[in-house]
This record gives sequence, structure tokens and C-alpha cells, in this order.
Amino acid sequence: MTNLFSLEGKNAWITGGSYGIGFNIAKAFVAAGAKNIIFNDINEAALQRGLDNYAEAGITNVHGYVCDVTDEKAVAALVQTIHAEVGQIDILVNNAGIIKRIPMHEMERKEFQQVIDVDLVAPFIVSSAVLPEMMERREGKIINICSMMSELGRETVSAYAAAKGGLKMLTRNICSEYGEYNIQCNGIGPGYIATPQTAPLREKQPDGSRHPFDSFICAKTPAGRWLDPSELGGPAVFLASHASDAVNGHILYVDGGILAYIGKQPK
Repeated sequence: MTNLFSLEGKNAWITGGSYGIGFNIAKAFVAAGAKNIIFNDINEAALQRGLDNYAEAGITNVHGYVCDVTDEKAVAALVQTIHAEVGQIDILVNNAGIIKRIPMHEMERKEFQQVIDVDLVAPFIVSSAVLPEMMERREGKIINICSMMSELGRETVSAYAAAKGGLKMLTRNICSEYGEYNIQCNGIGPGYIATPQTAPLREKQPDGSRHPFDSFICAKTPAGRWLDPSELGGPAVFLASHASDAVNGHILYVDGGILAYIGKQPK
């Protein structure tokens, strides 16, 4: 059974894997035996931050590159570089993403388009670039980092919800189109994760009370807490390993139960 979850000898490319969710998935892949971790980021500063994070974690089998995943030619060139310098890409995690919290009636088209390009078009570009070699080998794993906004709407995130809803359907279509090549494409839909980026939403207020959004999330989550980034590692390893060979086109929501829960009744 342990061998089913092993990533021994596998090369995994995690887009935007410098920190946060992508970095924690990378650590889990290494713990499961991955041979090489490949990550990219948008510029040299972000790349160096990632390299520093991996070094601090004691991870040496890592290869970092600068690449804008919305640039089709740059992605194609990077795939060729990875093949030459690292080897085949066994696992792809489409993790790079952005969010702009702007009311829809105040959002400019270029802002909406930027979110769509990074969160939806980029996974199409990167997946398209790695699929031919996976098809030739008749084996491959693609994991798309979706969201609860793949299922739900919320104020100020129209572009993000549209992109993540589209990513859910792209996931299912990759499954439909390439399942015959023994390629599995699934998604992970994270809940609310306790990261440095969300820390301000969890800080105590001057009067000692909880931040209103902190109270809202904990009340809406059956687990009653924010999730730790490391809790995405197990699901990611499952979807990257042979344990999930019969799982395809599925979105695994790692949300502490939010999507199953209507929320606490007000007192």
C-alpha cells in the first residue's frame, strides 16, 4: 500500500511554487520520494525567494526558472529546457494564480482579463505544453489548483470565481480528452489557509475581539479553524501517485467541510 503513494523517481513541475500552497505541495512530494522538484516564478526576485525557501527547508533536488506562464512561447521554451536539464515531466501542478478583490462594477476589463489569463489561460498553456510527451509515454499526472470559488460566488471576486470555475471544467475536459493515454487530470480546491498573506485577517482587534472575517470563516467551517498549508500535502501526493490512477476529472475540496455546511445558526 505504501508503494501506491510513492513518488520515487518522479519529476514534478509546480508553477508558482516559490512559497505558500505550491511550496508546501513541493515539500510533500519530496517527502514522498520525488526525484526532482521544478518550479518557476515571474521574475528573478521571486525565483530567489523560492530558492531560499527550499534551501531553508533542506531541499536540494530543486530546479528553479523564471517564466511567465501566460507567455506561450516562454512556456514552450521552458519545457524544452526542463527536458534537457532535468528530464521528463511526470507531474504538473498548475498552482500559479492571482486574485483581485474589486467589486465587479468597479473592475476594469484589463483587470478582469489579467486574472483570467493567470488563473485559467496559463493552466491551458502549460498543460498543452506537457501533454504531448505524456501522451507519448502514456502516463502523466496533472493537478490544477482550483478553489471553493469553483463552486461558490462571493463579493468582489467575479474574475477569480469565473477563472476557477473555468479551471474546474478544463480539468474535466483534460480528463475526457486524454484519459485514454493513461493521463489523470484532477483538481484540488483549498479552503481558507493560514498563510502569511491571510495573517491580517486572523489578527486580534484593538479591543481584543477576533477579526470579523476570522469569526466568519471559523463559523462557516465545521472544523472550526483555518487550515494549515501542510494539510494540502497528503491530497496532492494522492493525486500525483499511482494511488489515484482510477481517479480522473475530480475536484478534491480540502476545505475543512465548508462546502458541506450551511453554517452556524445565529444566536
